[in-house]
Amino acid sequence: MTKQEIAEIKKLLTPKKCSITRICGCYVDGEKNKKTELKQAFLALPEEEMFKYFEILRKTLSGTIGKNLLNLEFPLESEETGGTQDFLLRLRDSKLKDDILLDEFYDRIIDNYEFVGNYLIIIVHDVYDVPGRTRDGIEMEDASDEVYEYILACICPVELSKPGLSYNAVENTFQNRIRDWVVGLPDTGFLFPAFNDRGSDIHSTLYYSKDPEELKDGLVEQLLGCPLPLSAGNQKETFQTLVEETLGDDCEFEAVKNIHEKLNEIAEEHKDEPQPLMLDKNEVKTILAGSGVSNERLAQFDRHYDETAGETTALFASNVMNTRTFEVKTPDVVIKVNPERTDLVETKVIDGRKCLVIQLGGNVEVNGITVRAGGAVESQEDEEE
Repeated sequence: MTKQEIAEIKKLLTPKKCSITRICGCYVDGEKNKKTELKQAFLALPEEEMFKYFEILRKTLSGTIGKNLLNLEFPLESEETGGTQDFLLRLRDSKLKDDILLDEFYDRIIDNYEFVGNYLIIIVHDVYDVPGRTRDGIEMEDASDEVYEYILACICPVELSKPGLSYNAVENTFQNRIRDWVVGLPDTGFLFPAFNDRGSDIHSTLYYSKDPEELKDGLVEQLLGCPLPLSAGNQKETFQTLVEETLGDDCEFEAVKNIHEKLNEIAEEHKDEPQPLMLDKNEVKTILAGSGVSNERLAQFDRHYDETAGETTALFASNVMNTRTFEVKTPDVVIKVNPERTDLVETKVIDGRKCLVIQLGGNVEVNGITVRAGGAVESQEDEEE
C-alpha cells in the first residue's frame, strides 16, 4: 500500500466517513486469561467512546512505510484450507459474527503474543464503497465500482493510570486520585486484506508495529504466516556493513561522502513517487559505481551482498540513508552537517596529520555565542604587519 492508499482508509476512521459495521474485543490479563469480551455494532457506541476507538484505530495505520508499516505478502501455502490467510478470509467474511472464529482469533494472539502485562485485542469490520476518481484525482462519490471489505485489528497495552492528586469539585478539595486501568495506543496490528491499487488484495496485508525494531516475529508467523523483512535498524546496519566490506581499505571519508550524495540525489529524483524507493542488489551496485567505487572493489560486491543481505533482499532507501543530516563521528567529536552542504567538509593533511577541515561561512556560534569566523586569520595578519 502507498501513503495515499493508507490515508484513504484512515479517512474512514472518522465520524464523518465512518462505515464500520461491528467492533469486537477481548481483554487479557497478565496471566493470559480472558477477562471480558466486547461484541456490538460500532455505530451503537456512545460518541465519546467512539472517538477513543477512532484514535486507536487510526494509530494502527500510522508511521513510516518500511519502518512501522510493512506490506506483507502471504505465501501460497497460507491460502490453502486451514492456512493463516484462509482463516483471516473466513474471519472477514463472517463479519465478526462467528463466535467460534473470534475465539480462535483471540487464542492465536494470546498463545503467540509476548507481552508482560494486560492488553486489549480490538478488531473491527468495515465495508467501503470505493468512489471512482477522475484522471486528475477528483473523487466521484456516485461512481463506485469497487467494494472493499476488510478487518482492522490491533493489540493495546492496558496499564494503571499514574498516581497523583486530583481535584474533587463536589467537596472542593484535593484528594488522592483513584487509579484505574487505561487502554493505551496500539503496540501492534494489521489491516486485512491490503488496499492495493485502491482495491482489495487478499494476497497481502498491512502490518503495524509501534517499535520498528520489535516486529513480534512469533506473532506474525503464527497469526499472519507472512515472512518479515529485515527491520529498519537491521537494514541500515546491513547497508553499512556492505559498504565497509566492499570498499575495504578504500573506505575513506571522501568515498562515503560520495555515496551519501549519490543516495540523496536518487532520493530527490523519486520524492514525488507514491511508492517508497526500494534498492535491490543491482541498484545498490549501480549507486556504488556512480559514487566512484573502483571496478576492482565491485568485483566482489555480489558475494558481499548475498552474504550480508541475501540475494533477493531489497532495502528501503529511507532506512539506509539519512536525508536530514550528514554525520561525522569520532570517539570525542560529533559533527552534523546539512546534507546539501557536504562540500563544506573535506580531509586534508596538516603538519603531517590527517585532519577533517570544515569551511566556515556566515554566522558561527559556540555554545550559543556568535563568534568571528575569521578571527584567527585576521589576528595572524595583524601580527605580520
